[in-house]
Amino acid sequence: MWDEIAGGLLIGTAAAILWLGIGRISGMTSVLSSVFAWAEAKRRWAYFFLAGLVLAWPFYQVLGYEPVIHITTNQPLLIVAGLLVGFGTYIGNGCTSGHGVCGMGRLSVRSGVATVTFIFAGMITVAVMNFFETSQIVGVQP
Repeated sequence: MWDEIAGGLLIGTAAAILWLGIGRISGMTSVLSSVFAWAEAKRRWAYFFLAGLVLAWPFYQVLGYEPVIHITTNQPLLIVAGLLVGFGTYIGNGCTSGHGVCGMGRLSVRSGVATVTFIFAGMITVAVMNFFETSQIVGVQP
């Protein structure tokens, strides 16, 4: 429980520092688009932000933590999931971190609607995946 609280505090603090410091949203869509936006002259912040994300994992392991991560090995499912996330990010004008952390923190109505949509879509996805997993276990064909 304390790890989750500490993680949330770190995410919120990083988002606040980036917003108050240079007026940028710390959603990953914003960060990645800034990394690849060649026309944007001042994009060093995005490189540092991305480096911090990449270096956080080895630092976490150095501290002795080893979280258990479960992910499917079904490559077609991973490809479809990645495409759906990318498409959803495009039509939603942002991702869960941008809307859920930064937008909700600014009391944005659009981000509130997006966050509720993300949660609802996640609930449906979990229900469908659990249904298929349960059906395969008992031998029932969906």
